[in-house]
Amino acid sequence: MNWTWFHKLGSPKWFYQISGSWLPWLAIAAGVLLTVGLVWGLAFAPADYQQGNSFRIIYIHVPAAFLAQSIYVMLAVAGVVGMVWKMKIADVAVQQAAPIGAWMTVIALVTGAIWGKPTWGTYWVWDARLTSMLILLFLYFGVIALAQAISNRDSAAKACAVLAIVGVINIPIIKYSVEWWNTLHQPASFSVIERPTMPVEMWLPLLIMVLGFYCFFGAVLLLRMRLEVLKREARSSWVRDEVTKTLNAEVVR
Repeated sequence: MNWTWFHKLGSPKWFYQISGSWLPWLAIAAGVLLTVGLVWGLAFAPADYQQGNSFRIIYIHVPAAFLAQSIYVMLAVAGVVGMVWKMKIADVAVQQAAPIGAWMTVIALVTGAIWGKPTWGTYWVWDARLTSMLILLFLYFGVIALAQAISNRDSAAKACAVLAIVGVINIPIIKYSVEWWNTLHQPASFSVIERPTMPVEMWLPLLIMVLGFYCFFGAVLLLRMRLEVLKREARSSWVRDEVTKTLNAEVVR
């Protein structure tokens, strides 16, 4: 297997150049998928036979919850890469993805609370799934706080990586909490590896929304990482060349 691409990721210049070609495609895909998924799910998908139209919040809640967990797994993987292979880009990915993951967790918790009111009669219960998601939010806050509190870049990167790696144990707890404990939270309505329990006209727009959320995350993450790379490599000759190229393009316009 050719691992040249992996080693190239250690180069901020190569990452900046290659990510520039991915960014517009991810942004376009996110816009199309989210628009189609929202319109289909909110306007055309049939109402649930038990929950009525209140179930439609699933088209925001589930993708946000999926993404919140996936981002933290990405943080842990990037933390390992940063500690083992000493790649600067891995540290950039951890620090720039953490705020996005925190926002996705907040969206999942808030939409879950809104959904819980008509379903359970209350906005919040100390359910295993809800509590473990709240812990995930605190883990994100911890990564963000460490990155901002430690002035030495290398020490901050190591501290964030350690917390991300240790905290990833919470992800399987979130995933299997509804199976390990007797909880109010319903089992998974949608899975990428199991047959959906919902009819196709309900789960297909949900799948589109999940893909749209992941494309949105990819676009926002690349944008944040590119800005951070420019900030960190501001004194490099290639950054000055990129800035000059951009300015010349603006002048031509």
